[in-house]
Amino acid sequence: MEQTQEEPAVTTGAAQTMEAALPQPSSRVLPSLGIVLVAGGLLMLGWFSFLWFSPGPAPYHYHLVEEGGIDKFSKLGLDAWPDLGISKQEILVDGVDEPVAVGYLARRGNSKPVMLAWDNQAGEPVVFVNNKLSELTLLMPTIAKHVPKDAALLAWWDTSRQIQLLTGLETVFTSHLSGPLITPSLWQKRIEAIEKYEREFWGSAPSAEEKGKFQRFAAALSAEPTKGTAMLRELAGGREAYVVVHVSDLYKLGQMHPDRIGVAYKDFPLKGGDVHGLNAMVKRWLMDNNYTSQAVHPLSEDNARAYFLTDEKSKDTLLAQMLPMTTSKPIEFKAAQLVHKEGGYWVYKIPSAQPSNS
Repeated sequence: MEQTQEEPAVTTGAAQTMEAALPQPSSRVLPSLGIVLVAGGLLMLGWFSFLWFSPGPAPYHYHLVEEGGIDKFSKLGLDAWPDLGISKQEILVDGVDEPVAVGYLARRGNSKPVMLAWDNQAGEPVVFVNNKLSELTLLMPTIAKHVPKDAALLAWWDTSRQIQLLTGLETVFTSHLSGPLITPSLWQKRIEAIEKYEREFWGSAPSAEEKGKFQRFAAALSAEPTKGTAMLRELAGGREAYVVVHVSDLYKLGQMHPDRIGVAYKDFPLKGGDVHGLNAMVKRWLMDNNYTSQAVHPLSEDNARAYFLTDEKSKDTLLAQMLPMTTSKPIEFKAAQLVHKEGGYWVYKIPSAQPSNS
């Protein structure tokens, strides 16, 4: 079964060929320069060139659409957290009619906002990758019930902040670290302005110690399993330790350590629950691009995202072995103990001593 009207895959690491995308009313991909010339002439081309390539302020801004309690946002399914304040934000780019992303932020009282749900509406992720809030809200009660309060709880910094907000448990990472900064490739000349804008919006002021620990965490996930779990135990500081990983962490880790793990992703249609057709398309894409492994994560009833590892060494990293790639077996994983799974989330207990058969 072949997919029609395919969008280009997004890659990180050695195979990086990422192209920026702008949303249009009838499409989510950036039109080619030829189409721009025909549609808008040289004036429009000059405007986009200035907007995307020239140094200057951040090329986007957050726009508050609405805010209120959970009753105002009943579709989010946050009934278990009645004390949360919610705001809906759109990411707007000057000169572009439609938002490039829509996010739902939450806070308790006067605390700093935490991203709970994010939907990118352009061809590339902006600030965050897409997530499914329903998976998160199903996972949180299990973590709150079974993870000891004095345990070290490790996860990517954005997941860590969600866990802390929704469970009350202390996580190793508590700040909005903004790393890696996820932006379209054409925004690289404005990266300093984007970093400044993100810090100001989120009120982010992480300590050098926390930044260093997170760098160590990412290094552990990109190491081979035995070494990586030893690094995680070190971060736990002798406490009982748990780590929560998500399939989308592959993309973030690939952005952070492209020399250690090469990652690509592509979205595929999932019409009528046709899993067999989806699997055929994903397998063909893997073979056509000489990728080495894959994992598929449904984003909605109509779409699924396939993550690919682009080379042999990538499949031997700790994160790749913890996730349901075609080259891994999480249930049989020996370096850490799988204790729970919810959608794209996988929760492991890190042993206090490395098993001899790992």
